[in-house]
Amino acid sequence: MCVMYPQSVYTAIADWEACLQLKILDAKPGELKATLKIEPYNLADSHLVNRVGTVHGGLIMSLTDTLGSLAVATKGQFMTGVSVDIGTSFVKPAGRVNEELTAKAVVTGIGKSLAYTRVDFYNAQGQLAAYGHHTKYIGKSIGHDNDVKFSDDGERVIEGEDVD
Repeated sequence: MCVMYPQSVYTAIADWEACLQLKILDAKPGELKATLKIEPYNLADSHLVNRVGTVHGGLIMSLTDTLGSLAVATKGQFMTGVSVDIGTSFVKPAGRVNEELTAKAVVTGIGKSLAYTRVDFYNAQGQLAAYGHHTKYIGKSIGHDNDVKFSDDGERVIEGEDVD
């Protein structure tokens, strides 16, 4: 159940990322796992490839933004707020064409006005490729009509309307 909710939020917020074919693998309240197969079109634009032919850091930054937002969505928030701080550290190459980039996004803290997330990215060899942090102002986005509350395991919607 929790997997479907951030997927619906992703559909609502995706613009150019929609072409990336980001797949949400698993979600529970406060945590989301996703994967992205690196396709030639991910590297075709100059802003998505670096000089050595691997995924550009800008793509990782954008995914930090998107996945941090979707981690907030796993807490039942349809409107995931606006970014106030974001950053990424790059550790190893993230991948080349036909490899898979895997990410785990976690809500590290959430209050009445701010949400804090961390996103770890792993290359096809399972190595930490990058990690990012994302702080979101959520004060005015709480209480949206589409907000829900999940059971602790994320399997059931216990308040609000199911996305099915």
